[in-house]
Amino acid sequence: MKEFKTIDEVRKEMEGLYLNGHSLPAILERFHVTAEPFVSLMTDYKCASMEVETKFNVLNSRLSVYGEMNPIESIKSRIKSPESILMKMERKNLPFDLDSIRNNITDVAGVRVICSFVDDIYRLEELFLSQDDIVLTKRKDYIESPKENGYRSLHLIVEVPIFTESGKRNVSVEVQMRTIAMDFWASLEHKLRYKKDISPEMIDALGEDLKKCALDSADLDRRMEEVKKKLYSQPEV
Repeated sequence: MKEFKTIDEVRKEMEGLYLNGHSLPAILERFHVTAEPFVSLMTDYKCASMEVETKFNVLNSRLSVYGEMNPIESIKSRIKSPESILMKMERKNLPFDLDSIRNNITDVAGVRVICSFVDDIYRLEELFLSQDDIVLTKRKDYIESPKENGYRSLHLIVEVPIFTESGKRNVSVEVQMRTIAMDFWASLEHKLRYKKDISPEMIDALGEDLKKCALDSADLDRRMEEVKKKLYSQPEV
């Protein structure tokens, strides 16, 4: 996931964006929306991501107080670009207005939490969702049930409150939780899949190889989990 863009960077992206031959300012004008409300909405998503990221950092710090290993290796955040949002709305045949974005695009804000072990993922999920200001709206467990291509991750869509100059708002954030091995596989799979000028035959062969790599990755997670359990079952010397 990419780091957050500033508001000025988002505004510049919007000024230079074209979709089906139309500039974004022209699209916004067509739907009677100016650029400022769009930038304001993106700022809401940025703030919501910051809230979620802070909650995971606090959990990571609190767990370390009791002599446990920090379960989180890293946290990455991103906000979808205006182009990605528009393209997704086109695919879904949605009208372009701010309410449509709020009500239909749940992954504008994303936070990816990379953990050491699989059981860390589920423990953090439980602690995170037990907080009374977090509302779970959708859950997909691709660890228990991997995608056809071998992809594994736990996906949560949550609503988190942010407090703005005009009051409290609940904003959707997609949380992806993975082990280091899952993230490594997903990152390489994405790079290979989106390489240009690949024949259909190569794509099929690549898919089979990636599935085998995904199985190896899952086996590595399982074996490392077993090593950890053996290690922590031993009395300290």
